[in-house]
Amino acid sequence: SRRAVKQWYQRRVRGDTNSTGDEQKKLDVLANELFINLLKSSYQTCAMVSEENEGMIEVPVAKHGKYIVCFDPLDGSSNIDCLVSIGSIFGIYKREKEGPVSTEDCLLPGNKLVAAGYCVFGTACMMVLSTGQGVNGFTLDPSIGEFILTAPNLKIPNKGKIYSTNEGNAQYLDSKLQKYLHDCKFPATGKPKAARYVGSMVADVHRTICYGGVFMYPGNSSAPNGKLRLLYECNPMAYIVEQAGGKAVTGRGDERVLDVVPKKLHDRCPIFLGSSDDVDVILSYLNE
Repeated sequence: SRRAVKQWYQRRVRGDTNSTGDEQKKLDVLANELFINLLKSSYQTCAMVSEENEGMIEVPVAKHGKYIVCFDPLDGSSNIDCLVSIGSIFGIYKREKEGPVSTEDCLLPGNKLVAAGYCVFGTACMMVLSTGQGVNGFTLDPSIGEFILTAPNLKIPNKGKIYSTNEGNAQYLDSKLQKYLHDCKFPATGKPKAARYVGSMVADVHRTICYGGVFMYPGNSSAPNGKLRLLYECNPMAYIVEQAGGKAVTGRGDERVLDVVPKKLHDRCPIFLGSSDDVDVILSYLNE
C-alpha cells in the first residue's frame, strides 16, 4: 500500500546527526556499516576513519593489514530526498610504523596517500580512481556486476568556464573573494563564467574534472576553515585533481591541500580545486 511504502521510506531515509554535527540519514548509517564490515574482512586494513564515527575504527589484530582508509561513506546525503547525484569518497594510506594502532597513525597529510577515489551514484555508477599514476574512470555494468574502464587517463582542462561554490555564503567571505565572484559574473571583457553548484562534493568535483573550471569551499567569517573535512573529503579529491593535472590549494598563500597536516580526525580545511589556470586566477585575487 502507499502507506506502507511511505513508512518504509521514512524508516530507511530519515536519521539523526553524525559525529561532526551533520544531519545523518539512515542510508549514511547503512553505507558506513558496509564500508567498515567489508574493509575489516579484507585483511588489508588496520584502521579506518569515517565521517560517521567520532573516533578511529580499529580492525581486530587477527585481521590486520598495512593500510589505513579514510572515507566519507555517503557524500551529499542531504540530496537523497530530491534524487540528486550523491557518492562515496575514500583515501588510502600505508601505515608508517609497527605496534598497536593509534589515532596519531591516521593523522597524515594527503601527500602520503597511496591511492584515492570516489564513486558517483547518478545516471550511471562510476568509480574514479588514482593510485598515483594518473586517474581512470570505471563505469558499473549491472549485467555482469563489474566496473569497466570507460574513461582512461582522465585529464582536467587547463582552463574552464564554470565556477562552483555556495554563493549563499557570499556575505561572510573575504572581500577579495567577493571581488573574484563579482568578476566571474561581470567580467571587464568576454563572457561571464557559468555558475554550477550541486551541493554534493562528489558531483561538483566530478563535473569540474570533466569540464574544467573551479570548485571551492573557502573559509569565511563564520567558519574560518570552511565546511569540508580534510582527511576524507579534501585530501582524496585534491589527490585526484592533482593526478589529473589540476591544482588544489587552501587559499593560504600557495599552500597545497595535500601539505596540510591534520591535528584531529575531523579537521576541516578550506579548498580551491580545479583547472590550474583558474586556480591561479583565484590565488592572484587572494594574494593581492
